[in-house]
Amino acid sequence: MQPGKLNLITDVPGLRVGNAHDEQLRSGVTVLVPDGTMVASVDSRGGGTGSREFDLLRPEATVQDVNAIVLSGGSAFGLDAAGGVMAGLREKGIGYRAGASVVPIVPAAILFDLNNGGDKDWGTDSPYPVLGREALAAASDGFGLGNAGAGFGANAGGYKGGLGSASVLVSDDGPTVGALVAVNAVGAVTYPVSGAFFAWDSEAGAEFGGVLPVSEDRGSAVDMPKLAGPRENTTIGIVATDAALTKSQCRQFAIMAHQGLTRAIRPANTPFDGDVVFGVSTGIRPLADPARDLAMLGAHAADCLARAVARGVFEADSQGLSISYREKMGVQCRTN
Repeated sequence: MQPGKLNLITDVPGLRVGNAHDEQLRSGVTVLVPDGTMVASVDSRGGGTGSREFDLLRPEATVQDVNAIVLSGGSAFGLDAAGGVMAGLREKGIGYRAGASVVPIVPAAILFDLNNGGDKDWGTDSPYPVLGREALAAASDGFGLGNAGAGFGANAGGYKGGLGSASVLVSDDGPTVGALVAVNAVGAVTYPVSGAFFAWDSEAGAEFGGVLPVSEDRGSAVDMPKLAGPRENTTIGIVATDAALTKSQCRQFAIMAHQGLTRAIRPANTPFDGDVVFGVSTGIRPLADPARDLAMLGAHAADCLARAVARGVFEADSQGLSISYREKMGVQCRTN
């Protein structure tokens, strides 16, 4: 397994990511934006999903391309971030053209971070449209992980949660697969004795600390360390490739990638989570064998998403009463 140059979803050619956050609010927004076209679909699980434009992502829906995808904190209030991104794209003339009108297509998913100690008393004007515009303006190849964007105010499995990303080069002359995720899960992300991440066997180098499980971890009981109610958690992510996928294939790509969440978080897809994975394609590389190649891409996407989950938690810094993995474990941050 060889990560891309940045070990970020932006190793997939034609993609950029922007983050914005508000420290007092303890919340933020992440936007994925393509340089050209981007086909997308989605796989939504769990009992508390918050979303925008998901019907449009159905394979039979007319519009094929999307102009950006938004991941946001703020629970349902965070869906307003997509409006800010739409406004920024419309100013640039980017969007679905219907006669003289331009309508940017911006699906979005949100996580719950309203009770993390931040100042959520914003009055009548939601801060999320502004954060959406700021995230769009910041979009580039390089971007921050951990306490960044949609992961800024996240908590996960007893640790400070965060924004994670990872990539893999499928072969020297083949497609690239990347993942981006905001980790705010109710479930655990590490073994109880060693503190090794559940995704340890997918780790590239020491991208999330290199801690290995021990025999005492075997058979450990399922733990739900974060007290929560319905709609108060959620892990939201995107997997991407430059392989040319149809909208139907993007959905299968997302379905397979969702296995990465179940490997990295235990339990996942609970009634308290609104777990969502978008699957996107920039359509640069045609598939030689559609069924076989899609199966291979989906398998890589699952591994990549599991790695991104662990990186999101590993890269996060302590915030208020939420202690980071690195502080609890006494390990150093190692970014690739």
